[in-house]
Amino acid sequence: MADFAARLSAARELPEIFELVKDGVLKATGKHRAGLMLGLAEMGLGRGFWIGAFYGVGTNMIIMNETALRIVKKTRPKLSNVYSFVILMHEYLHSLGNLEEANTRAETVDVCVALFGEGHLVTEMARDTGKFFPELRYASVYASPMPGLAEKMHFVKGFDQGSVDYIR
Repeated sequence: MADFAARLSAARELPEIFELVKDGVLKATGKHRAGLMLGLAEMGLGRGFWIGAFYGVGTNMIIMNETALRIVKKTRPKLSNVYSFVILMHEYLHSLGNLEEANTRAETVDVCVALFGEGHLVTEMARDTGKFFPELRYASVYASPMPGLAEKMHFVKGFDQGSVDYIR
């Protein structure tokens, strides 16, 4: 458990956090998937809710809400890695075939408990991400998603490199 916590604290970029997600899911569930891409897009925030990311079913893409990520980094920088880990794990579990939202949320918590323990911040955030970021729930500045999502999305370089050992 201490190894995963130390690795998460030391991570500097989203690709590093995602490698930790993949290692953790493999360790906890025995499941693995290669060849995913991460896109960042300004999806805005809704009134009383936000979308942290989504997995496009049948694709190899996770799209993360850059608006929410930017607010987390600005308002709670010490929670940025934890937030990114929980969001990326949830979407990675979707990519492994768990498409039911309630089941994916429960599995995310189960994996976090297995990797970090019951009382760890990662596990608590997996249980209820919103309680850590009320500014995302009630942000009115970004009240509606930006139109033209696909045109404004950019991909994270070096994402899922652990699965591609023949390209460096």
